[in-house]
Amino acid sequence: MMVVTKMAKIDSILQRALSGERLGLEDGIALWESDEIEKMGSVANQLMLRRHPEPITTFIIGRNVNYSNVCDTYCRFCAFYRRPGHEEGYVLSNEEIFQKIQETVDVGGTEILMQGGTNPDLPFSYYTNLLREIKKRFPTIHMHSFSPAEIVKMSEVSGLSIKEVIQELKEAGLDSIPGGGAEILDDRIRMKISRLKGSWRQWMDVMQTAHRLGMSTTATMVIGFGETIEERIKHLLRIRQAQDETKGFLAFIVWTFQPDNTYLKREKLPPEEYLKAVAICRIMLDNIENFQSSWVTMGPEIGKLSLHYGCNDFGSTMIEENVVSAAGTAHKVNNNLAIQLIREAGKIPAQRNTKYEILRVFAEGQMAEKDFIMQN
Repeated sequence: MMVVTKMAKIDSILQRALSGERLGLEDGIALWESDEIEKMGSVANQLMLRRHPEPITTFIIGRNVNYSNVCDTYCRFCAFYRRPGHEEGYVLSNEEIFQKIQETVDVGGTEILMQGGTNPDLPFSYYTNLLREIKKRFPTIHMHSFSPAEIVKMSEVSGLSIKEVIQELKEAGLDSIPGGGAEILDDRIRMKISRLKGSWRQWMDVMQTAHRLGMSTTATMVIGFGETIEERIKHLLRIRQAQDETKGFLAFIVWTFQPDNTYLKREKLPPEEYLKAVAICRIMLDNIENFQSSWVTMGPEIGKLSLHYGCNDFGSTMIEENVVSAAGTAHKVNNNLAIQLIREAGKIPAQRNTKYEILRVFAEGQMAEKDFIMQN
């Protein structure tokens, strides 16, 4: 009888979501406590199709350029960073960065996601000068770069306000801001895993300041740190409220914590938990248009499945990726494999830009003329 009652409750919640009703905290908790993943996936897929009725799944050709691994935030879950003064710390030269961007442009890439650590040794002028030099050489490349934590460090180093930092970055050539560093937007878990990274409100203030200055951003969520289900749902509700207020989140991406080589020893969550997360995020976040698959952490096959659980986008083919790879995850997808996986999911592949404008739809049997081997 209890099982029947729980099933009926989940059915009722999902029906309300389909009818356009906005779900609350208790609804989200009930969904996450349920194991009816396929049922949630079906509803998430229906909600996605209302926004994206064409059978098209988009992807972007981009590259992560990790300009420095020096970081004084010391997150317990990060295997990439090196403390200031460490012999393995680095800062790429401008010429190395220009070469990586040129290689991206040469294979049809349109986006550079430039991220490093919170490096206390780099003056704010390093970032603005670098952006100007990049735009001088590559005027059409979209700079989707610098996480909120990096922007906060720039503010600390320069003495400028967050608003002034973002305004100057924008004037120098920054086009949009990625959602890295959100992890879980709840201060209890943040204090346990990244005590020096700042409060959830600080992350959100950076994002909403950018929105008010006319810049778009993405939002992210990482599960599997030992957070409660309630904390996961609070994260989604805080993103949803911020989107109601400033309407600047272009996309949402959720993935699972990758524990290998980190100081935070946790069991890796199974693929089913990721698919459940994707579905619940699409159902709860009724005001965000685009949801990206996270094949880089979950692998191409699970990434393909997520296209039936609420994702309309396959994310970036990522010519280079170093942060997640440092934690022992090294799934690789090039342009033509992305096209193939999207087709195998029963969708039509299309290349987009960072603003989710479609640049090219690939006809049946058509592949990318230029491709690459992903580098690390």
